[in-house]
Amino acid sequence: MTDAASKQSNCLSVPKGFGDKAKRVATELGLVNKELEIAKDNDRIYIPLIRQARPEEMLQLQKVFPDLNFAVCSFREKQNINTSLEVTLEKELPSTLMHLVPRALDVIGDIAVVEVAPELIEYKKVIGEAILKVHPNIKSVLAKTGAVTGIYRLRQVEHIAGEQKTATIHKEYGCSFNVDVAKAYFSPRLSTEHKRVSLIVQSNETVLDLFAGVGPFSILIGKNHVDSRVYAVDLNPYAIELLKKNVRLNRVENRVFPIVGDARQVVHQKLAQTANRVIMNLPERADTFIDVACSAVKPGGGIIHFYGFLKYPDSIEDSKKKFAAAVKESGRQVIEFLCAKGIRETAPFEWQFVLDSRIL
Repeated sequence: MTDAASKQSNCLSVPKGFGDKAKRVATELGLVNKELEIAKDNDRIYIPLIRQARPEEMLQLQKVFPDLNFAVCSFREKQNINTSLEVTLEKELPSTLMHLVPRALDVIGDIAVVEVAPELIEYKKVIGEAILKVHPNIKSVLAKTGAVTGIYRLRQVEHIAGEQKTATIHKEYGCSFNVDVAKAYFSPRLSTEHKRVSLIVQSNETVLDLFAGVGPFSILIGKNHVDSRVYAVDLNPYAIELLKKNVRLNRVENRVFPIVGDARQVVHQKLAQTANRVIMNLPERADTFIDVACSAVKPGGGIIHFYGFLKYPDSIEDSKKKFAAAVKESGRQVIEFLCAKGIRETAPFEWQFVLDSRIL
């Protein structure tokens, strides 16, 4: 292949149906070359590797994928959104504003949500059209016009290019989600967390997803654990309607149970002392529901996944101490923290973080 945007690379080849799983396992082994695009033909998926697999890694892959091959193939280099947009917009924008071109997109299904700097507002439609050119898989571009606010955690957006719509189907780790960005909260930036939590759920667990939204945690757990029982609670009736569709779409009707209502009331009335594991993805206000999570955990103890926001100079250690104190005030005790880390930067000197704790 002579295309200047293509590059020869060692690769892992597996049958098409195993593409997502192969990418996940190879990523966990640190093998995937993230600068190159995955390729495919009629029968197989080709995953570019950053290095050759070691003998022990090869054995591990062969146990999971008996029909795998290692080869050398040509791959397209991934486009950098900022560079590509700069090239597309260089004749459309004043040179003094080019440094403000968006550097990232939230891609939800075939919808792109972009943050346009105030200085570029008059060029927002031009930017939207450029995004459509750079990303042919995107059908609609929406610009953020405000922060996530309100009890339903909604963000105001404005259509700037492509199809006039806010609803789409988003795919993540083999699951499909009906999403409407105008009616229910959803963040594609938490996909790694959705997968991480789903992988550590144990056999026969009862899981309580306190702020479930359209179900990215709940559906993935239900899909990966046929013996699980997941109660997915949300205050937003639109989110629950989408969640019900997603339960049917992903065929987890006998494992994921949507409940519309206030988490505090739902736990008090129906789900006290029932959960082996509680997910608390409401970073703006999760600290006000720690007592609810504690009351939902079984008397013998369980796991809480707590998500919050952290702003400098506060630290993860500070957050752990505050969480442990709140658990103690609720009549329970943190036995250990299994995980405590920042997930993503949400603003300058501000991060979203997660605490996984075992409580008794």
